[in-house]
Amino acid sequence: GETPLDLAYQSMNRFMVYMVKEEERMRSRRNNRLLKTVEKYELFLLLASSLTLMWAIGYVMNLSSDSWLLKGGLLLFLLFGMALFVRQFVGLKNLRYLPTAFLLSSVFWVSVTCFLWFLPDVTDKILEITVMFSVVGLLYYFYKTWRTDPGYIKTSEKERKENVVALAEAGCLDFRTFCTSCLVRKPLRSVHCLACDSCVARYDQHSLWIGQCIGIGNHHYYLLFLFFLTMTGVWLLYGTLLYWSNHCATSYHQDGAWTYFMQIIYCSPWVSYIFAVACFHTVWASLWLTVQLYQIAFLGLTSHERMNLLIQRKSSKHPVSLRRTPYNLGCFRNLADFFQCGCFGMFKPNVVDWTKQYNLFHLAKEKNVHSV
Repeated sequence: GETPLDLAYQSMNRFMVYMVKEEERMRSRRNNRLLKTVEKYELFLLLASSLTLMWAIGYVMNLSSDSWLLKGGLLLFLLFGMALFVRQFVGLKNLRYLPTAFLLSSVFWVSVTCFLWFLPDVTDKILEITVMFSVVGLLYYFYKTWRTDPGYIKTSEKERKENVVALAEAGCLDFRTFCTSCLVRKPLRSVHCLACDSCVARYDQHSLWIGQCIGIGNHHYYLLFLFFLTMTGVWLLYGTLLYWSNHCATSYHQDGAWTYFMQIIYCSPWVSYIFAVACFHTVWASLWLTVQLYQIAFLGLTSHERMNLLIQRKSSKHPVSLRRTPYNLGCFRNLADFFQCGCFGMFKPNVVDWTKQYNLFHLAKEKNVHSV
């Protein structure tokens, strides 16, 4: 007569208790007509609430009151309200899109601030066109990264059964070559993503900000997304400095750092708030873009493969090199293969279907290479 929740409490496992409660909450939502309707528009509600929250934070900071205690209390109230809203109306499945909603909300308010506050002070038309080009490119490559198939391993039911039988007879039912969740033979460099519940060819990561896996199909779009996000952030930082110099009566050399800092905050708290948001996104995007280009050009590895080798280096008694892998063919060759670019005939990129590649071929020209 014990319920699953009773058994979960007896196991003393907090995670199991949380999962059972979450399942009970999801079942009760399916029986509620109103919540069932809300569930269809969860992503829209998540984005709308994130947009509203970011505007409300800026509005609170822009209040004429000098009481930071009052503003701090209002900000805590807003964050508590957002957390309560997400807990009640957003299911566990769509909760992973919360950072994505925050990113899109940031881009929206950054763009509004840029066009309404900063561009009127810009007299150079080329600069205006460049800013608009950066924002459009950012949104376009975000959409392409999000909607493009990252390289899911797709097989029919018949092929799955044949693969299971063939691998079982050969004694190769190993987790490194066979996915027990998808029941498919795993190609080289593929990884099963727990968030997407699918195997992805040449898996790099499950992006926190995109809410999507990054693999062979959309990796190059992801790099361009990071590039345009960095470019947009840099232009906004320049616009912020230009706005402060034109509209805030202060001088860094005369007043000192702390006085200058406080005066520009009081001059326009909203602009200072957007400046902080832009700094955050510019820093992580530029750093991650640098890491990605380094891994692609100089190592020929994905983020997942590099992390595996770093873990292997710590636990192995023998030296493990990140450069001596079957996938590292040199800087220019790595870039040509990744972007599938011949560089005006200088290189002939290797065309590899990583969704069906199960064995190493001519990539490993060197000996003493390490498995990834």
